[in-house]
Amino acid sequence: MSGKKTFVFATTVLCALAMSFVDGVVQPPYAVKSAIKILLFLCVPLGYFARFRAWDQLKNLFRLKKMELLVALGLGVGAFLVITGGYMVISRFFDLDTIILARTSEGGVSAANFLYVSTYIALVNSLLEEFFFRGYAFLNMKNLTSRPFAYGFSALLFAIYHFGMVGGGNLMVSLVAMAGLFAAGLILNALNERSGSILTSWLLHMCANLAINTVGFYVFGIL
Repeated sequence: MSGKKTFVFATTVLCALAMSFVDGVVQPPYAVKSAIKILLFLCVPLGYFARFRAWDQLKNLFRLKKMELLVALGLGVGAFLVITGGYMVISRFFDLDTIILARTSEGGVSAANFLYVSTYIALVNSLLEEFFFRGYAFLNMKNLTSRPFAYGFSALLFAIYHFGMVGGGNLMVSLVAMAGLFAAGLILNALNERSGSILTSWLLHMCANLAINTVGFYVFGIL
């Protein structure tokens, strides 16, 4: 048990910090960054499940519960409205468009490829993050440590991982974004704990990403 806990703790911290460093400092082309994320967020957890022969535990992460999915969908619609509405309010006080354009251009994202990138973000990237932070770092860690620790550990690493994306701009916007990401991590964890599956949090995460993509379409002048 101790070996499992050490493995999950160390790999989660290292992978989250490495991906934040790639996003914020290395800033490779988006295709390269996506390949690195697949290696860290998919292959590393699969290595754990293979190493400890926890295939049943892996399968349970994808259990389908219709009522839980409906709850997640309702929350997802609410998240979509909050994010898009929040952008319209905050953009009156901060030049969010300039910040967004600067951060996306650093990663090679532009109006020309945003449709493809946004589709990947909504469907694939959200699943990778849910599998890693909720399936591997929360539901799995909750069985190895205490419930409060698993909640805080997963949510904190989820926020830190995103610092490479949201950091470096306006300090106040960055702090608000980090606090929001930590809170979002706690909410997504609660959904997973209720259902025992990452499908619920994936659905909510997709809706949130769709809202962010909608803002991106507006900033790039596509809408």
